[in-house]
Amino acid sequence: MNFSVNETRNRRRPFYWIAAILVAALLFAGVFLFVQSRTGRVSAEDMQTGDTVVAFIGDLAASATASGQVEAVHSANLAVAQPGTVKAVLVSAGSSVEAGDPLVQLDQRDLALNVERMRQNVTLKEAELQALRNPASTADLAAAEAAVQSAQAALDDLLSGPTDEEIAESEANIRQQQAAIQSASAAYSSTADSIKASSLASAQADLVDAQIAYDQAKERNEDFAISFTHEAMIDAQEELAIAQAKVDELKAGPNQGSLNSASAEISAAQANLNKSQADYNALLAGPTDAQISAAESGLAKAKADLADLTEGASAQEVTIAEAELEQARLDLLSAEEALADSVVVAPFDGLVTGVLVSVGERATGNVVDLVSGQFEAVLQVDELDIGSLSVGQPAVISFEAWPDAALSGEIYSIAPSSGSDADGIVNYDVTIRFDPGDLPILVGMTADAQLITAQKKDALLVPNAAITADRQAGTYSVNLVTGEQDGRPLVEEREVQIGLKDKNFTEILSGLAEGDIVQIGELSAPVLNFGPGGFGNGNEG
Repeated sequence: MNFSVNETRNRRRPFYWIAAILVAALLFAGVFLFVQSRTGRVSAEDMQTGDTVVAFIGDLAASATASGQVEAVHSANLAVAQPGTVKAVLVSAGSSVEAGDPLVQLDQRDLALNVERMRQNVTLKEAELQALRNPASTADLAAAEAAVQSAQAALDDLLSGPTDEEIAESEANIRQQQAAIQSASAAYSSTADSIKASSLASAQADLVDAQIAYDQAKERNEDFAISFTHEAMIDAQEELAIAQAKVDELKAGPNQGSLNSASAEISAAQANLNKSQADYNALLAGPTDAQISAAESGLAKAKADLADLTEGASAQEVTIAEAELEQARLDLLSAEEALADSVVVAPFDGLVTGVLVSVGERATGNVVDLVSGQFEAVLQVDELDIGSLSVGQPAVISFEAWPDAALSGEIYSIAPSSGSDADGIVNYDVTIRFDPGDLPILVGMTADAQLITAQKKDALLVPNAAITADRQAGTYSVNLVTGEQDGRPLVEEREVQIGLKDKNFTEILSGLAEGDIVQIGELSAPVLNFGPGGFGNGNEG
């Protein structure tokens, strides 16, 4: 921690007692440094180890200072709610966005279809619930009554057995199928025996006649070629080809495809006969137990449906329908949310720091990194100073990037737990909120903060460099000049109690008096040891 001072007002006490123990040169040096500190011509930071200074009375304003880094008040790693293909990337790193701005859009086709399906399901469930709540219409009751009558008639027909007309109809069907078998068999035989000598002789005679007719038509066309004779020759040629094909077919024997077709007709007719015979036997045997049970079940269902329409829906049925409707609405809401989540939007105003996907990629996690335009400085404060800080205290923020600029802020929070640096110094994170104004603040910049924690007038002061702190023991000491020997100052380590301090001076509560001369030390003061071996300086530690 460093500290700042508002005003120093020194009052010089008589130095006649110093002259008694110090040589004139030492007195002159001490007074000279004292005057320099008063006039500001030599700052406390310019003092070197071994210099001597005089404790004086002055005013002190303590302000704790610490360094840290700028962070965004809000930051977010925005991810897709569920995996999907990236359809559009609407921002890039460095883009400024406002809350609600779309950043990345996934393919929405399947999600939109799912929303429509869920919406239709809600409509269906609403209709079903309304139907349960509404009384049955006259048409619905009439249809249900007709269904009961039809089911009753079907059961009565089964139980009463076949009528004479049904038996006669079944027997006639058997006879019809028997006749179909005979007809199919005759057709097969006709096809198999279709090649006879008389048929072939007749076809050959037709072929000779066709040949003669063609030769004559050809000769006439050659003698007197006109369109009429040419067309007559063409017709005669076609007739000759037909006659030749007929003779060839008869010589080749019956067609196998025709025989197969005729055989299939016989098989089909036989199958129909077998079915007709089975139906006839079943008709004479009467209904089976399974048929009677099915008919009775059909009748019972028809009666139950009629009763439901007559009595209306039960409270339990309405409750179930209401629950199904509510579930359908929840499913629709979930589908709509999934569709909305397919567009990643900015949750707050800010700056895009990273875009992690491209169009066409399948997004499964983080897609955009975003920080807000509000900033804070997180500083590491020494445990020795944390007790003088509290939330709400004003602060002045400066930055290494702009050393001449200063921004106003205040302490926003103090970490409840501590950390330590590489040297083992315990410190706490203190967060300062500030308005960046027109400065182009960036996350990660080094920031210094100064806070006025207390003020003291007419305090006994010495430079900070004169104070040695023992952190383990929790004590403070100075190197008090007690005299001179062989041109060197004689010093002894004097424990003191300290109060306020700024970046240059520390208040002494006890252990020193105004006008005392102390020597600037590093880690520990040189200590004068008296004994048989003379005197010497202690080691620094």
